[in-house]
Amino acid sequence: MKLLFVCTHNACRSILAEVITRQLLGDQVVVRSAGSNPAGRIHPLTLRFLEDKGYNTKELASQSFDDVRDFDPDIVITVCDRAAAEACPAWLGPAARVHWGLPDPSHSEGDEQAKLLAFEAVMQILASRLTALEELDLASLQPYELAETMQTMEGRT
Repeated sequence: MKLLFVCTHNACRSILAEVITRQLLGDQVVVRSAGSNPAGRIHPLTLRFLEDKGYNTKELASQSFDDVRDFDPDIVITVCDRAAAEACPAWLGPAARVHWGLPDPSHSEGDEQAKLLAFEAVMQILASRLTALEELDLASLQPYELAETMQTMEGRT
């Protein structure tokens, strides 16, 4: 199963989702992330947060949809925050679609410590949702079945 996390800039939330999915689901899925208008770099606090948590960040990159065109995902998960009136990018290729609205911790208010706490909150939401997937037999599910299950997790924190 191939999962693609997308957001506008591919600098924070989609990167966090890619990293934690790879960590939790390992060989059960192939995961990538991309943006409709990539920043060209990962937000520095995203990298710091991940490194402080012991995640490998060496091969991470802010990528465009064009960079993952040949990836052919089974499921595309948008992680933009519609509640904040943020426009979600549209993946036009064939794939099941899921939306997991997440606040952007790189835009949170306060000092660096407050921002790092915002990163932790987003990672906890992702971990909760992905841990639930970890319990499923992903190999036995069709992409649309997994997408339906994933969509019901949007409210899970």
